[in-house]
Amino acid sequence: MAALVSSNIHANSSSQKNGSTGSDTIRRSANFHPSIWGDHFLKYTHQSLEVDDNTKQEVEKLKEEVRGMLTAAPSINSSQKLQLIDTIQRLGVAYHFESEISDILGEMKKINPHTELDNSTLHTVSLWFRLLRQQGYNISSDIFEKFTNKEGKLDDSVSSDVEGMLSLYEASHMRIHGEPILEEAVVFTTTHLVEASKEKSQCSLFLAAQVNHALRQPILKGLPRVEIQRFISLYHHDPNHSHLLLRFAKLDFNVLQKLHQKELHEISKWWKDLDFASKLPFARDRLVEGYIWPVGVYFEPKYSAARVILTKVIGVTTMIDDIYDVYGTLEELELFTDAIEKWDISCSDQLPDYMKYCYEALLKLYDEIEEELAMQGRTYRMPYAKETMKKLAQSYYVEAQWFHKKYTPTLQEYMEVALVSSTYYMLTATSFLGMGEEVSAEVFHWLMNSPKIVTASAVVCRLMDDVVSHKFEQDRGHVDSSVECYMKQYNVREEEACKELKKQVLDAWKEMNEECMEPRDVPMSVLVRVVNLGRVIDAVYKDGDGYTHAGGIMKTFVKSLFIQTLPL
Repeated sequence: MAALVSSNIHANSSSQKNGSTGSDTIRRSANFHPSIWGDHFLKYTHQSLEVDDNTKQEVEKLKEEVRGMLTAAPSINSSQKLQLIDTIQRLGVAYHFESEISDILGEMKKINPHTELDNSTLHTVSLWFRLLRQQGYNISSDIFEKFTNKEGKLDDSVSSDVEGMLSLYEASHMRIHGEPILEEAVVFTTTHLVEASKEKSQCSLFLAAQVNHALRQPILKGLPRVEIQRFISLYHHDPNHSHLLLRFAKLDFNVLQKLHQKELHEISKWWKDLDFASKLPFARDRLVEGYIWPVGVYFEPKYSAARVILTKVIGVTTMIDDIYDVYGTLEELELFTDAIEKWDISCSDQLPDYMKYCYEALLKLYDEIEEELAMQGRTYRMPYAKETMKKLAQSYYVEAQWFHKKYTPTLQEYMEVALVSSTYYMLTATSFLGMGEEVSAEVFHWLMNSPKIVTASAVVCRLMDDVVSHKFEQDRGHVDSSVECYMKQYNVREEEACKELKKQVLDAWKEMNEECMEPRDVPMSVLVRVVNLGRVIDAVYKDGDGYTHAGGIMKTFVKSLFIQTLPL
């Protein structure tokens, strides 16, 4: 059903105590592979996760030196400042210098890049545009008209500038609706970059590696922490790289990794105590993979509590989804949905044992989160989080009804339910629970009105999941996805349906870009979390359901982010 919780299923006869009859029931099963990681993160000791004093001191020393680079005298020219900011962001240490970077870009937005930048090449102008759009500034794409010919098309003369092509390619992904020059730019640059990637003599090893990766994963859609690790590993190939920046980035990555390992250790203990693996053996055990979402949403130290909350909710939600999607009978699911709607522990009495266990764990988890928020005076957030969980359960139940009745809805009817069952409305609300003062009651009011950016993120989640996973889901028995709904409604083949749905994903990214630009309804620090949820999906579901089938890209992500230390 959901992207992080989609599943493949087949019929299986099993005996399970039914809350009312106790009789044997024909149920579906999925044969999900067990957890890849087992007790790996339980083995860490408190001592092994501590950062030694010498490392802490070196990090602080290097941090101040980098701050000095950013705030250097005005003699440093503007193009160098842009390059420095881009490098700092891509190395993953920009969170230390948010105010400095904000001040610099705030001044940069006031200039004409063609006349006031000391270097107005295609690379520099594109970098200026991308960095400012990433910051949320409403910068006009008209600045690229300088690089067009008399017909208003991008001039072929710039195609041999590989660095410029790459920068324009990355900038073009920041486009919104109604920007034909950027629509042309993404096609133009992709074509020429593919050709350049075949001609190794055209660019350096560093640039060639960037080109090859960007064609698969542009900066806008990359999973931040994954892209940081990759760029750090590549940066030393840059002939102009800064030894100071590289050392600082590696140390900072490793220090943060220890914090993430601590969180995984804590969450793994909680998960093992719940013992879902034996209590609900039909469901996926994907706690560690679920932690990728919170780290994707916010990897910085100040969001530690928020990551723990979000990971726990994802873990329990996976159990809930597999109850709806795999194991529960329609009669049991009606009872389960009603119990979640009432949110009352006494409702557990009406549930079969396996549902009762999950239901009680859900309510206990939310009670614990509420206690934590009460100490911070932020209990006003909990009703919103509970409401999105209730709506999620209701959407799961509607889809279960469709499946059992063999009903194929129209695409519009499907999307109204499936955007909720994608989990992204619920995950957005949950991701805000552990954040700071920037998340006010007004932010939750905004969220509950289904703002465009959250809907767009859910569209990315839902449609990317459907396109890559619908075949194996249909083979094993699953509610029709957007692909089947589109094919039936418009009487087209699968290839055409997928092509149209992928176009809708691109349009959703334009919506997210637009909603991040000034003027904004909520702080940029809030909107970034929504965009990051979209980024997780793009990285994890690009070629398949990386959450359910966790032995591929997810295994690589977990190893590189939480196990393998960067060599200094």
